This record gives sequence, C-alpha cells and structure tokens, in this order.
Amino acid sequence: MASIKNITDYLEAIAPLHLQEGYDNAGLIVGNPDTEVRGVLTSLDCLEATVAEAVARDCNLIVAHHPIVFRGLKRLNGANYVERTVIEAIKRDVAIYAIHTNLDNVFEGVNKRIAETLDLRKYKILQPKGEDPNIGSGMIGELPHEMAASEFLAYLSERMQTEVVRHTAPLEGPISRVAVCGGSGGFTLGAAKRAGAQVLVTADYKYHEFFDADGQIMICDIGHYESEQFTTQLLAEILRNKFSTFAVLCTERNTNPVRYYKHSSEKSS
Repeated sequence: MASIKNITDYLEAIAPLHLQEGYDNAGLIVGNPDTEVRGVLTSLDCLEATVAEAVARDCNLIVAHHPIVFRGLKRLNGANYVERTVIEAIKRDVAIYAIHTNLDNVFEGVNKRIAETLDLRKYKILQPKGEDPNIGSGMIGELPHEMAASEFLAYLSERMQTEVVRHTAPLEGPISRVAVCGGSGGFTLGAAKRAGAQVLVTADYKYHEFFDADGQIMICDIGHYESEQFTTQLLAEILRNKFSTFAVLCTERNTNPVRYYKHSSEKSS
C-alpha cells in the first residue's frame, strides 16, 4: 500500500518544490504524510465541493493544481471559502496537496499539455530559468500548418474548449509559430516576441496590458481556468503510471468561478 508521502515524494521528483515561485504554496497543505491512501482525486482547484466529492468517491487525498491556502491563516472559523474548505478537509480526514508553479516550470508539466492540446510541433520551453533548457516558463512551437488569424482563433477556441477569446489585432500574414503559458502568463510576452511567436496564448490580461502587443504579436487571453483545465487529466495520468494499488479519479466538477453571457440579437417569433 502507498502512503501520502509516497505520492508526494513521487510528484516532487517530477516537479520539485524548489521550482515553485516565491509567492506560491505548493506541497502538502492538509493531512498527515504517513496516512495510507485509499484513493486520489485530481482537480484544478480544491473547494468545499471538491472535498465533498472526494468523500463521496472514497478518496482521502486531493491533488490540486491551485493551493487552497496562499496566505497564512490566522483563524479557522469558517469566515470564507478558504477556511471552510480547510475545516471540512480536516473534519473529513481528507488530505490536500497542491502542485502549482513547480508543475508550470518543468518540461513535462502544464504548458506541455497545452502545447499537445494545440498539436504544436517541435515545442520547447519558452523562457528557460538558468542553464537548464527543460526548466522554465511557457512553451513555444509550430502549428501543424499555417493558419489565417480567423482560422487560428476558431481552432484555439475548439481545442482549448473556451467560449471567449480576448485578443489583440492579428499580424499580417499567416500564423505558424505559437507561444503558450498557462494561467497568468503575461510575464512571458517579451520572451514570446524574441522567439518570433506570432501569437501568445495565456490568461488574466488587464486592459492596458493588451497595448504591450505593440503590433509585434497577437495576444490571446482564453481565461485562467480554460488555459489550465487539462491539468486535472495530466495529474491523473502521472499518478496512474506509477501507482496501481488505489484509484486515481479526475474531478467531475467544473470549479471555474467565471461565467459568460452571450447576447443574442435574434428576435423570438
């Protein structure tokens, strides 16, 4: 049988904790590392509903991409969703583990899964950290064939299963070279330009930041959840490839807090 520590040691061999960004809180957030694992639920986020789902599906470990706790908790009285989630996990004896920017910063992580989803070819790390070309932020690669901007936007929407793509004006000519960075990846814009990308696919762009495209690249903001949603399946695959003594399940819940309204001009008859 496997303990929580067996699971976390394996995950940290793939995405070491020292690769997480300074602001992050990856690692075991709730739970005893010596606890035997009955089942694992993978998810992008860990909320109260995620804990309830884990209990209902007999999973006593949640492996989430986003940490439920970013800042120190001074009280645990259920005043907000973070506190309520932690309280519920402790009450239900469900451990919570987060594998966040450390998974963003390795070659086999979040951004490779985006590159694969877009069927990019010859992809590599966009913004390496230090001397290792396999450690760093984002990915850049080639589309399977050149596309006009309108074709690419439709392709992006379909492949990434997103209802809305906020974007800047496209460049003239076809698109062939694409950079991607899951989550809040605007910091990779300079690297994308230098690498000759015609498009940067990421999320969380603010209005004035779109001007930074400056006619040199098309920025495509597809939404934070949408850019990282396939991480749930990635985590399950990683664990299933190593462990066979317990079930590894993907969450069936959409934890995206953002909803989209589409106005229809069609008049009912």
